[in-house]
Order: sequence, then C-alpha cells, then structure tokens
Amino acid sequence: MSRPHYILLPVNPLFIAFSLLCAFLLNLLPWGHFVGVPDFVALVLVFWGIHQPRKVGIGVAFFMGLMMDVHDSTLLGENALAYTVLSYLAIMMHRRVLWFPVMTQALHVLPLLLLTQALQLVTRLIVSGRFQGWLNFVESFLAVLLWPLITWMLLAPQRRVVDRDHNRPI
Repeated sequence: MSRPHYILLPVNPLFIAFSLLCAFLLNLLPWGHFVGVPDFVALVLVFWGIHQPRKVGIGVAFFMGLMMDVHDSTLLGENALAYTVLSYLAIMMHRRVLWFPVMTQALHVLPLLLLTQALQLVTRLIVSGRFQGWLNFVESFLAVLLWPLITWMLLAPQRRVVDRDHNRPI
C-alpha cells in the first residue's frame, strides 16, 4: 500500500501511432527471424488493447497484421487474423487486468500471446504443411518478460509529476 497511485494524463494519439510504428520497425529488423525474438507488434497491441481499448481496437490490429503479412511474405491475413483475435481478447479482459500489479498482468498476457502464436502456427501448418516446431513458443515467454519494461516505457508520458499540493484534493 506504500506505492503511489498515479492519475494518468490522457494518452496522445500520436504517441500511440509512434509506439506502433516503433514496434513495427523492431519487427522489421533482420533479427526477427531468429528463435526467441518476441513479436513487438503483438506486445504493443496487447498493451494498448488493455490500457486504451477505445483508441486501439480490432481495426488497428487488423491493419498491423496486414502490414506484418506483407513484411513476412506470408499468407495475406495470417498475422491479421492472429492480431485481431489477440486484440479482441485483450479488450475483453482489459478491466480485470488493470487491477493487478505489472507482473500479474504479464501472467494474464501470456495466454494471449501463446494463443496468437498458436493461430499463426496452425495457419502455416494448414497452408504449407510445414511445422516450425515447439521452440517458437519461447517468443511469448520472452515477450512476457519484457512486459514490465514495455509498461513502464509506454505509460511514462502519461504520468504526472509527483508534486504534492496541499491545497488541491487530488
């Protein structure tokens, strides 16, 4: 009970767009095809789906999925489907997740990221008959380890300065 409760400022829509662009650019780097590199777009979509469900919804997730499909040269709609389901589930549970501390939030995000990867894996398996292996699910676990850092970075512009004014009630 000793940690302060911050009243967050409203999020700037340009900052949301900038964070999604940065996540997309991180996925564009050539290290994205190695095993264990998390899907930054999925991680940022989950974050904004939980924290700002009215501003980042299923349409944004679908668009980002199409962008990732074009980048990965995969079946058009593979990532779009996975990101859309991910965004829907994040929006569905956003009120419950926000009550928990950051590490518990990460445990709630883990099944969402695993389901996203499972949808991508099943789609690739149906289309190409190629199984990429179970080691690809390590990405979700590494993304969950990055959750506290992502939360701290993306909420930083919204935090007010801890400046106690004894004349104001808030």
